[in-house]
Amino acid sequence: MANGIAALLMCLASIGALFGLAAVVLAGRYRAVPLADAKLPPITVLKPLHGAEPALEANLDSVFAQDYPAPIQIIAGVSDPDDPARACFAAVAARHPNIVSHMIVDAQQHGLNNKLSNLTNMAPAIEHGLVVIADSDVAWMPDTLRRLASAMGDPTVGLATCLHVGRGDVGFWSRMAAMDISYRYMPMVIVGTAMGLARPALGPTMAMSRDALESIGGFARFATVLADDYEIGRAIREQGLQTILPPLFVTHGCAESSLGALLAHELRWSLTIARIDFAGFIGSITLHALPLALLGMVLANFPIESWIVLVTVLAARWATKARIDAVAGRSSGPAWLLPIRDLLSFGVFCATFVIKKVDWRGAQFRVTRDGKLHSLQGSAP
Repeated sequence: MANGIAALLMCLASIGALFGLAAVVLAGRYRAVPLADAKLPPITVLKPLHGAEPALEANLDSVFAQDYPAPIQIIAGVSDPDDPARACFAAVAARHPNIVSHMIVDAQQHGLNNKLSNLTNMAPAIEHGLVVIADSDVAWMPDTLRRLASAMGDPTVGLATCLHVGRGDVGFWSRMAAMDISYRYMPMVIVGTAMGLARPALGPTMAMSRDALESIGGFARFATVLADDYEIGRAIREQGLQTILPPLFVTHGCAESSLGALLAHELRWSLTIARIDFAGFIGSITLHALPLALLGMVLANFPIESWIVLVTVLAARWATKARIDAVAGRSSGPAWLLPIRDLLSFGVFCATFVIKKVDWRGAQFRVTRDGKLHSLQGSAP
């Protein structure tokens, strides 16, 4: 029995190594290439804010400093008039007087998802036909809006989203969180998209037309779900439009300052994925090639074949990291940390099968099989 299980684990680990090598080959599709000159439309950027996050000023400045030839409107939103992000936004806006900007302060709650409630309150201020949503912890390259607007020029496209790499903003645990984004999640998105198994809509940065947003019921429709990006993408496709990944990366800042904070965040998203796509979640076990190879080695009592699989897996993982770093133009962490990060990710995967609730901004929720949030406190967070 043990030998049979060991053989299965080695097989799964080998599939994981092949998956990593496929990501190495396919990642080149997302290297930014020069853009042809074209007339681009005016654009509205929505930036929902919450608190004085690390690097918030730099993240905001990257939006105001876009190299974009058409008018830009930037709308930020907070629910609390005393939110320190409000003053930070005002300071950055003052340095860019040529950019039209607005701060929306509105405490009205439309559902348990605070981000979507915030966006719902911001939406009436939208002035332009092309809308980009950018999380507060995201930084852009200067040509990001150009690339998104060019991608949205195709009338069959309803939503353009961005691959992202992690950036640790507050020390070791934030760096570990960043590495999971860059070296596990993004390869999964790249290969899944190429195989037709995934049609991602990635929340850190998404572009869509205002008409498409209105046709799917606006932001308020999604204010009760946790995976709002996933549901928005699905709603756009139900309108007969495509969701696409143009060739560019954005940077996602990570602020997990402790192991507990990291686990709370990653378990929340892992449980959400399991709830909305359980088969896909089970299939993602092959992404944990290193832990599978190590378990197989132990069960098989360390035969030479297991060492070959282990070395192959490690080589594939380090090659994946090197390729993502090269295409994205930044590193999320050192190569020697990658095996530790992989073991931690496998622990999160296994724990997902036993947890029943998630923590989000100090409140606890139950996530139903349709991805909806239900407060365990009886009130919104």
